[in-house]
Amino acid sequence: MTDAYVVGIDMIKFGRFPERSVPDLGAEAALLALDDCGLKIQDMQALYCGNLGQANAMVGQRVLQEIGQTGIPVVNCANACATGATAFREAWMSIKAGVYDVVLAVGVEQMGRGLLGGGGGGKGIPKEGLLGSGTMPAVFAEAGQEHARKYGTTFEQFAKVSVKNHHHSTLNPKAMYQIETPLETVMNAEMIAYPNTKLMCSVNVDGSAAAVLCSEKKARELGLMGRAVKVAASVLTSDPWQERDLVMPDVNTCTRKAAATAYEMAGIGPEDVNLVELHDCFATAEILHYENLGLCKDGEAGRMIDEGESALGGRVPVNVSGGLLSKGHPLGATGIANIYEVSTHLRGEAGKRQVEGATVGLTHVIGLGSACALHVLEKVS
Repeated sequence: MTDAYVVGIDMIKFGRFPERSVPDLGAEAALLALDDCGLKIQDMQALYCGNLGQANAMVGQRVLQEIGQTGIPVVNCANACATGATAFREAWMSIKAGVYDVVLAVGVEQMGRGLLGGGGGGKGIPKEGLLGSGTMPAVFAEAGQEHARKYGTTFEQFAKVSVKNHHHSTLNPKAMYQIETPLETVMNAEMIAYPNTKLMCSVNVDGSAAAVLCSEKKARELGLMGRAVKVAASVLTSDPWQERDLVMPDVNTCTRKAAATAYEMAGIGPEDVNLVELHDCFATAEILHYENLGLCKDGEAGRMIDEGESALGGRVPVNVSGGLLSKGHPLGATGIANIYEVSTHLRGEAGKRQVEGATVGLTHVIGLGSACALHVLEKVS
């Protein structure tokens, strides 16, 4: 099978755009990615589009209506927070299989405000409020508290994740928020679900990101290998069956399974990774995923944040973009936006937030329900 490469990639500045349509937002990112590699929509052989909120609206086809309907096949994907990464993976698979030589992947979302999850329809007695809460702040607060019970992780250590990621965002012009949030400010912010305060929760924003993927043969033919980024591994998992109480969602297992598979596929270990964009939907989640991704041993995530190992300039910088906590989290776009961030560092084009000498990066998204997508990206030597 051929290797697949990212030859063009970009994203819009995340924000809130109530006056714009979802296809309009997606089209902007698509055009930016095409411009990044000097190609046109007429050069694309297929389009893979990720969107969650309008999953039944054929968003991919509507994006093409904005930038050029060329008759190519369009696949629309919806997979919770892993939606954009799933669209990217489908594009990657089509290249690996030799079906196409050059394809476009787009992730786009227009978000509302307020809490995600909870509620629930159907008949009978509702679980929400009786057997805990399915709202995402509550789910990840519960997971954080379980980590604290096992390993003694403190409120301050969780809060330091937010301090770090908000600092990183000040170096990223495409982040929604670009502000410093000192530790005391984070800890004294409005409590949403202990230990996550408001500044420890991801931001619901609008956004889009897009990538052009090529086979190696086509990328060389087009003269695009100079800035190409190799997709060394692409993995998508769901939770295996377990004899456990599924009222409390498992936020760890599918990530650990995906990480093990991705490292094996890429022929590397976690010690070889130079930077990571992981799913920090809440500050507690980032702490958990340090261990789930093998960036440190179980029980060492608190020490890792205390010692600055995951900060820019540390052993393995995490969420140098500002992460979901500050860059923002438009569900359908997040997966490809993470790939944009890592690709930008591997190209040496990240400016003030550049991770020097980066040759291998990892991206991670998880959607409860369950879906986890991991990608290992490598600099072309």
